[in-house]
Amino acid sequence: MEIKIVKPAEGDLKARGVDNWPIWQKEASVFDWHYGDTEECYILEGKVTVSTKDGKKVEFGKGDFVTFPKGLSCTWEIKEPIRKHYNFK
Repeated sequence: MEIKIVKPAEGDLKARGVDNWPIWQKEASVFDWHYGDTEECYILEGKVTVSTKDGKKVEFGKGDFVTFPKGLSCTWEIKEPIRKHYNFK
């Protein structure tokens, strides 16, 4: 299962309606997470490393558009407090 990270153009964000998505925020911390649905999110602030159960690590932060696949189990390490728009589909 692959976590996809892209730097979107402003037009891409508007086309998806990202500004209308809810915002989630959390302080620096470490926690396990499982995705029951696909999540798309746009990072407004922060820095995160996500480790998957198969040992892969991805890092992302402000300005990244991240897609987490349905069924993914991982560990989040929030290195700098995060704020993100998110959408489950």
